Formats: sequence, structure tokens, C-alpha cells
Amino acid sequence: VYTCSVSKPVLRPVGLCPKWARRRRFYVPEFHRPAQASMGILRSEPMKRATMVLPAERARTFVETLARSSNVQYEDMNGDSLKRPYRKFIQRVDELDRVIRVLFEEMGKVPIAEDPENRPMVDLVVKDQVEGFLSYDSSVYSLDEVEKEVGEVYRRLTTFQHNNQSLQERKMECIEQKWVMCLATLQYEGGGHFKRRSSEGAASESDRLVADDGLSFAAVAGTIMQSEQERFARTLFRATRGNTYTHFQPIGESLFDPKTGDPVQKSVFVIYFQGGATSNMREKVARICQAYSARTCEWPASYEAAAAGKADMEMQVAEKAQALQAYDRFLTDQFTALAEVPRPGGNSRIEEWRLFTLKERAIYAVLNMFEGESTLRADCWYPETEEGSIRSTLLQCSQATGVSGMLIVDPRPINMAAAPTYNKPNGLIDAFQSLVDTYGVARYQEVNPALFTIITFPFIFGIMFGDIGHGLCLFLFGCWCMVNADGLKHHPMMKPFYSLRYMLALMGFFAIYAGLMYSEMVGIGVALFDSSYSEPTLEEGQTTWTMKWSGKPYPFGLDPAWHGANNELLFVNSLKMKLAVLFGVSQMMLGLSMRFVNACYARNWVDLIFECVPMTVFMVCFFGYMDYMIMYKWVTPMDNPPSIINTMISMGLGTPNKAPLYEGQAGIEKLLMTLTMLTVPMILIPKPLILWFQHKNTEQGYEEVAVDDEEIGGLMGGGDLGVGHGKHVEAFDMGEVAIHQAIETIEYVLGTVSHTASYLRTWALSLAHQQLALVFLNKFLLPAMAVQGVMSGVAVYFGFAVWACTTAGILLGMDVLECFLHTLRLHWVEFQSKFYKADGHKFTPFSLRNVLEQTQD
Repeated sequence: VYTCSVSKPVLRPVGLCPKWARRRRFYVPEFHRPAQASMGILRSEPMKRATMVLPAERARTFVETLARSSNVQYEDMNGDSLKRPYRKFIQRVDELDRVIRVLFEEMGKVPIAEDPENRPMVDLVVKDQVEGFLSYDSSVYSLDEVEKEVGEVYRRLTTFQHNNQSLQERKMECIEQKWVMCLATLQYEGGGHFKRRSSEGAASESDRLVADDGLSFAAVAGTIMQSEQERFARTLFRATRGNTYTHFQPIGESLFDPKTGDPVQKSVFVIYFQGGATSNMREKVARICQAYSARTCEWPASYEAAAAGKADMEMQVAEKAQALQAYDRFLTDQFTALAEVPRPGGNSRIEEWRLFTLKERAIYAVLNMFEGESTLRADCWYPETEEGSIRSTLLQCSQATGVSGMLIVDPRPINMAAAPTYNKPNGLIDAFQSLVDTYGVARYQEVNPALFTIITFPFIFGIMFGDIGHGLCLFLFGCWCMVNADGLKHHPMMKPFYSLRYMLALMGFFAIYAGLMYSEMVGIGVALFDSSYSEPTLEEGQTTWTMKWSGKPYPFGLDPAWHGANNELLFVNSLKMKLAVLFGVSQMMLGLSMRFVNACYARNWVDLIFECVPMTVFMVCFFGYMDYMIMYKWVTPMDNPPSIINTMISMGLGTPNKAPLYEGQAGIEKLLMTLTMLTVPMILIPKPLILWFQHKNTEQGYEEVAVDDEEIGGLMGGGDLGVGHGKHVEAFDMGEVAIHQAIETIEYVLGTVSHTASYLRTWALSLAHQQLALVFLNKFLLPAMAVQGVMSGVAVYFGFAVWACTTAGILLGMDVLECFLHTLRLHWVEFQSKFYKADGHKFTPFSLRNVLEQTQD
């Protein structure tokens, strides 16, 4: 089969030509479009839609080969009909998986031989070697062979288990009979009042005893649960009206239930009553014993018979114990063989069986999505950059199997709403991408917030958590996770830190950076450079003074002279609050700029002109102007600087500003406020009207796209493929559009105000972190260091231990989580709401590696 272009007939082989294609002279037209370059992580990868056509007899081989090297997402063609042609194969695989799970459970019950820790055999199983398994599994394992091997192991195990249970039951029975014989020997040795009748009577009279006064009695002996002992005795007494005598003796040996393995406690009982073997009394006693699940046995005729029975039972118990030991050796040998690694770099045999079942189930689940009988067809999505690799794989499989597999590319334009979003995985961005995807998956080719989150997330976290010492601890932990990434990847408890390793290192780095800006280390002010302030000459008795500024700025961060000053908290609060507003408005402006990028990329000029532009004007004229005044006050010396809050209130209400910041401020503020107010109707009114006019000028119904060959449409499913063809234009509702736009306008205007205020949480959390660190230092470490004398070393030791534990548990544990959650909220709500629609659907290719890695324990 060859593909040809509509404009230029370029022939390109994609596989061997099947007979039906040769008969019909079938060619696949491919409409060439300018290839889109890979977008990296700014946007999702360009996708293509096609129809995969595979021969039914070799479809499994094609699907498995593609799943090893390519990213292809298949669509369910049988979703409406619910036809599942490979249902029987999945049932076989499910049964195989059930048997393997049983084997794992049994391995967990058998301890490792001569292991001091008494670990189970399942700990010997080598796992997590997915790459090694995928490198040779297709040439080593097949469903029939694995079924045969697993079935043989399972049959041997179940047979031996059944025999073992019978041996256990017989052993418990022998132990109980041994203790009955022990009770009989004790009673005969003790010179009891009963002795066996020695006459040669009938068999039914052989169990009768003769008392000293000549009366004859019978005895029934056995074992019963100790928990039922009292109820059993009361039932006997009431049912026989006191005409029986029952004696109990606890069994002084550990017993267990052979079926459940649970330990049980039993007692030996012997019941004496008047009558023979066929008397009504004996029948009544036997029925009561049966009702209480008591195990009965023959009472010995004499001391010699009891001693002989005891010896015989002890010998049988020893024989059963030897047989049970042989069973344990069999289990150990069998499970040791299952835990062996058949080849270097692989998993244990039983683990490879488990991985094989997971792989087979996934392959047949995909094959169930195909339609057709002799030729299977399914629509699929794949990255445009991997088209050559997919075709090459199909060609290799076609040559190896002797039958043809084809990829028929859909020439019609891709429907942006139907295309999946695919962002290539990357070790650095994966953790940040997961945070973004938790909020919502990006639309196809929409700007990916994860690109900016790589820097903005740890930066804002650092602003909240800023401390050199605490940030250094977090940074070193992140570096340790990066160095030990291979070990963390397969560790059940530490695996989450494998994905977060780069994020933790960046969070620690920016916490150190913010700590340098604040000049703080574990709550203590540090002087990295010479202070710009100097102390004046103090008079005698003077306790307070004002520092003199040299006129030169401090090189970097906060001047350490502020630490310990009476007005430190007032100044630092003002500084951090203004920094929070500056960083918050900057990040929201970044979000609005990405809204411009999305509108330009989608060529949506209505959104660009009547949403992006007025939203930016609103943000710049009001909150951007507020940031300008903050920075203007910082760089302009003033004797009595005015309040920015009062200035913003006067600007919003239109009242005269009694304390202007600069000349001509009133006119500029009036202009800015006018532009700010005009942006509201610009966002609210034009867009619904333009959409209404566009609707009037556009024909409703279906918009046809020409397809040159009808057979192509048949192979592609012949229906709505989620692309340009057959796209129905929904009815236009002006009222609904107007209400939606009104909600968008109100949400943006009010949300911008609340979002700016929301960034003040960075100031609050930074202040809380600094004050909490200072409290721990003053309450635990400094008092210990102030202790004098011989106990000073002990006091410092315990004081440092308490301070370190509280710092690690609260500041490096709870406070890290708190700052993380607040930073996450700022990105999800304040930042991403400015441009991120998050209503796409994720690209989920069928990859054997992903299937096996996601199911690792």
C-alpha cells in the first residue's frame, strides 16, 4: 500500500499490500499541511488523527509492537454496540491473574528457611525491573505456555494443600485422642470407683463399667472447645435430669483449626451414666455431643489399654509431624523456585508471570476497541512528530508477519475541542505538570502554565518560607533526593519524593534567596555586609537612640540594623506587604499576557480586542499604578510620605487628594480611573453583539468537507470523527451569551481586587514563619545557652535537641506544607484564572511501560 498526496503524487511505502487493496486499487490520499514544530512545554504537542487498519490474525502483534515504541491513543469503536471480540482472552488472563495472586498470598504465609527475622518468602521476590522484562518478554512468554506452567504449579500446590489439611486434621485428632488416653490413665491410676466388666457379653455391653456396689455404668469420652464447656455441661445436666456425671480436663498443648489456622483451646471430657451402648441415655448423650461439635472416641477398658492407646497416638503424631515437615520443605522449594530470577536483569519468575498477565490484559483490552472481523479498524490519535516512527514500526511488523498494517491519516482539519493534550514527560517538569493537571487539563495547544510554574511556584513559596537556615535544610534534602533518585523510585515509602526532588530543591533554593533578602537565618538577623547605619554617641543613662543612616544603600537585602530595633516589626511588615502586592500584580500581569498569546495563536480577534486589551488596561491603570506609587515612594526621599491606601481610596471615589505624591497627580489619576471605568463596558457589551452579528451572517447546520474517496470514509468509521467534518453548529442564544459575559465581567473586576488582596498571604505567612522561629529560639535554645556552671553542657545538649525537634517538626514539616498549599492556591486561582481554561482532555497513549509501571506495588 502506498500513500499519495492530493496535490503531488508522492509514493511512500507503509507496508505490504493486502489482496483486497490490490483488487480495488486502493490508495490512501494524504492532504499535506505545513508541519508544526514541536512546541516544547509552552504548548502541547501537535496531534494527528488517523485510522489504524490491522489484519485480525496478527492484530495482537501489531498492537504490542506499537505499544513498545510509539505513543498511540485508540478510541473505542464498539462503545455503542458493546461488542468485545476478545472477551474470552481477557477471561483467560483474569483467571491466570487470580491464580498468580493466590500464589503470592501463599508465599506470604511461608517463612524463609533459617531466617532470623522470620520474613515471608514473598520478600525474596525481585520486582520493579520493567525495562528488563520488556526487553525479552515477547520471545520468552506466550499465553498458552504461561497458562500451562502456572496451572501445573497451582495444581501441585492445591493437591499438597488438600493432603496437608487432611494430615493436619488427622494429627489434631490423634493429639486429642492422646489426651483422652492420658485422662483415662490418670483415672485408672487414681483408683477410681469404676472398673471394666470382664464377662464375655455382647459387643453392645463391652463398654459398661461396674461400680463398687455392683451397679453398671457406661462412659462417653471426647474433646470439646473450652468456650463451649460450661454450656455443654448445663445442657447435659438438664437433658438427662442430673443422671450423668461429666468430668473435664484442659488439654495442655497448643492446638489450631486445620481449615483456618486459628489457635483453639479444647478440653477432654468423660461422661458417666447408667446404661449400656444401646440405651436411650447413650443416644441422648451422643446427640448432645453432636450438637456441640464435640469429637468423641472410645474410652479404654483398662489402664493397660489406655497406656497402649496413648503410645500408639504419640507414634502417629510423630509420623504426621514428619509428613508435615516434608510438606513445608516442598513449599519452601517450590516458592524458592518461583522467587528465582531466570535471567540477569530480570524479575523473579512469579513476578514476570504477573507482569505478563498485566501486559496481555491491556493488549486485549485495546483490541476490544477495534471494529471489524477479518480486518480490524480503530480511530487513533498520535503526536505529529512520531508519525514517521509509527509508519516504520508498521512496515517492520508487516515484513515480519507477512500481512499488512496501515495508518490512514485523516486529511481534514483537526477539531481543537476533540484533540487530546499531550505534554512530553520531563523529570524536571513532571511534578509541576501534575499540579497543573490536578486543577484541569489544558486545551489542545493552549499555553501550559507548568512552564511558568517551574519558577513562580518555588519563588512564591520562598517568599513565604524565607529563611537561610530552613531553606538550606530543604535544599539539601532536595539534593539528596536527586542523588538517590534511583533508590527512591522503587522505595514504597519514599517514592513520592522521587517525583518531588527537583521541586524540593528549587523551593529550598528560593527560600534561601528570600532569606538573604530578609537577612534572616533560623529567626536571627545576619549581617552579610557592613550596615548602612551607625550608632550615635550615647549620653550617660541613655537607653534608647536613633540610628544614623550613612546615605548609602545596603548592597543586598534588608539592613541587619533593623533587627532588634523598636520599629522593626512596623518596618518589616510594611516592606513584606508591599513586596507581596508587587509580586502578586506581576504574576497576574504574566497571566494576562498569556491570555494575549492564546488569543493570537487561536486567531480569536474578538477575545484579543474586547477581552485581553480592556482587562490589561484595567489591571495596569489601577493596580499597576498602585505598584508604581509603591516603588516611587521607595526611591524618592520624603519628609512626610502620604499613605498609598488613602491615595487609592481618593482615586476610586474621585475626591481630592490632600497629600499628593507628585505634581500633576490629580490629572493622571483622573485619566487612569476614566480608562479603568471604560474597560468594564468594553468587556461586557461588544463581544455578545459581535457574536450575534457573526451568527446572523453564518449559515446554520452542517459544514461539509470534501473527501475524494468514499472508501476512505468507510475505513475511517464513516461517522463523526470529532474533526471538522460533520461539526454541528449549536443554536445561538443571545440571552445565554449575554449572561455568561456579564458573569465573566463581574468575576474579573471583583476577582482582580480580591486576588490582589489574596497575595497578602505571602506577607502573613512570612511574618508568621519569622516570628515562630524567633519564639522557638528564645524559648528553647537561648535559655539553655544562658545556663552557667557544670550543667551548662547538659542544658545546651537538651535545649538544642528540643529546639531542633520543634524546628524540624513544625517549621520544616507543618509550615512547609502550609506554605505549599497557599502557594498552590495562588497559582490555581489568582494566576491560572487569568488565561487557563483547563477544559481539555489528556492524551493517554497505550504504552506497555506505563501500564506496568503504574501497577507496581
